[in-house]
Amino acid sequence: MALLWLFVLAALRVVRSDIYAASGMRVAMPGFGKRAQKQRGGKAPRQMVVTHGALAGTRISLDGRPIMIGRADDSTLVLDDDYASTRHARLVMRGTDWYVEDLGSTNGTYLDRAKVTAPLRVPLGVPIRIGKTVIELRS
Repeated sequence: MALLWLFVLAALRVVRSDIYAASGMRVAMPGFGKRAQKQRGGKAPRQMVVTHGALAGTRISLDGRPIMIGRADDSTLVLDDDYASTRHARLVMRGTDWYVEDLGSTNGTYLDRAKVTAPLRVPLGVPIRIGKTVIELRS
């Protein structure tokens, strides 16, 4: 009976983290993406590239809109990975920089080797790891 209760509590914890992560979405400020790229003279990230994992080689253009990453069908990058949460992480543009945020995932999001516990600025070419998937921002 105790094992059954532990299973129920664990399931509720996962559902709760997915619900709170989905409700905390913010919208990037419109118009900043292209202006920021012009100001930096081509050094601003223009695409997100999956470098390792089942989706290796996938490229997504960065246009200033937030990028949702997870197992949910409405994510920008849909991961078929047992270690990814439904709404695992998102990339958002703030000013001229891109930031990665973990959305309360079970297994965490890593920028290079550091666990993401608060929004972190993502430099060009620094790997972001979500389960078995690794992505980078490139110009």
